[in-house]
Parts: sequence; C-alpha cells; structure tokens
Amino acid sequence: MKKLLQVSLLATAVMAGLSGCNEEQAASVAPADKAAPAAENATAAENKTAENTAAPSAEGSAELGNFEDKSAYAIGLSMGRYIGSTLEKQQELGISLNNDVILQGVKDGFGTDAKLTEEEVKQALMDYDTHINELIETKAKEEAAATLKEGQEFLEKNAKRDGVQVTESGLQYEVLTDAEGDKPAAEDVVTVHYTGTLIDGTTFDSSVERGEPASFPLNQVIPGWTEGVQLMPVGAKYKFFIPADLAYGETGAGSIPGNAVLIFEVELLEIEKAADAEEAVAGQKEEATQQ
Repeated sequence: MKKLLQVSLLATAVMAGLSGCNEEQAASVAPADKAAPAAENATAAENKTAENTAAPSAEGSAELGNFEDKSAYAIGLSMGRYIGSTLEKQQELGISLNNDVILQGVKDGFGTDAKLTEEEVKQALMDYDTHINELIETKAKEEAAATLKEGQEFLEKNAKRDGVQVTESGLQYEVLTDAEGDKPAAEDVVTVHYTGTLIDGTTFDSSVERGEPASFPLNQVIPGWTEGVQLMPVGAKYKFFIPADLAYGETGAGSIPGNAVLIFEVELLEIEKAADAEEAVAGQKEEATQQ
C-alpha cells in the first residue's frame, strides 16, 4: 500500500516532465516480483491512451521527422505515460477514471473553454486526494488485520513443532547449529550473517546474499533480535520466529507489511564487548584529533 502514489491529478500534471516520467517508470519496476504485472498494466494504459489520441497528420508529422514534432510528441507521450501509470496504481483502490474525460480536460486546458472554474478545479482535486487517502488508509488497515491473523495462526502452529522453543515474550526460536562460545549482552556489538524472510518465504533482507556480514550494537535493533541473539553462543546458528510486536508492529518497514511475523536465520560470528567497543571509539576519536 505504501507504494501507491498519493498525488492529485494537479500534482501529476505539474510533475509530468520528462525527468519526472523517467523517475516514475524506474520506481514502478524496481520490485522484481511486481515488474511483470506493472509492465503489462503500463502497456495496456499506453495502448488505451493511443486509441483515444488523434494520430499525427499525414503531412510529415506522422513520421515525426522534424524537431518540433518529435518534441511535441515526446512531451505528450511522457505526460500520458506518467498519468496512466499513476491512475493504474490508484485503480488498485477501486478508482476508475474515464480516459476520454481526462483527454478532454487536457484539450480544454490548452484553450479557454473549461467546464470548471479554477476554484472548482482546486476543490475537485482536493476532494479526489481526500478520497484516495481514505481508501489507502482503509485498505492498509484491512491488510494489517489480515496479516496479523495470518501471523498468529502461523505462530500457534509453529510453536508445536519439535525443536521450537518459546520465550516468555512470545519469541520463538530453533537451534540449527549449536556451539559453546561466549554469549553477547545487549550492550555488545555483534557481527552476524543472517537472512530475513516473511512467512510466505519472501526474502526481504540478507547479509548472506550481499556476501558481507553485518555488525551493530545489539540493543539498537528490533526487540526480537535483541532478545534472541543474546541466547546464542558464538559460532551458533539459530532460526528466530519474531511476532510483529517484537519486530516492526502495525506500521511495518519498507517492504515489510504491518503486523508481519518475521523469520530470521542468524549465525553469530563475533562479539565485541561494550567496554572494548567504547575504547576503540575513543581511540579513533583521539587519533582523528591528532591528525
């Protein structure tokens, strides 16, 4: 839901320059799992726009053979694609606008024969934005409620599996590889390799895929991590099943939806004790001052 473009048609018209169009197109295909549907929707929107747009005249502009015609066509095509892709996203909310009426508004905008006054245009666009935002909020709440229920059912079933342990907070974990090394405190800096997925198997983050372990103070991450990694000795690998209230809660984060249960496979590689980390930082500051 956060990826739905919350802009009015007025903002769309203002932002529909060439650079803005290119940025919007790049953003719309970034997620690999949504690239194909986005491309199909964009193609459909472009075809629809093309059907409702008058063809260039046969007196030379049909082949766009001169600078003015190419420029004019590029501007129009960019605006059409930008508006089309914006409306495609908003159709996910159940909003369906008539392309013929949109094109009529564009034509009227070039002249003085407008069917609405400036005040009526502003009010219509404000009402449209308000309606869009209400639909977004409603859909987000519905999706969060469904995700919460799905997560609770998953955790209830998962807790019954052999090898899964449940802490007082509700954190679930499974020992994949045990070890006998030191365990970190919340204030320590840990170095780990990890892979994070949703309960449907979607990977949202992975130091393993990046090929580089991550280091951070253990008390500066989500509560499920802070609690869980303290259970691990160095060299161990655990699998954590983290309830939403120990992760990102109702709001979610990035590609993580609200109320999502998170699954992490974590390998603890190294611990840097808090006192040692403070000494290292102090030494770096002193060295920087001397330079």
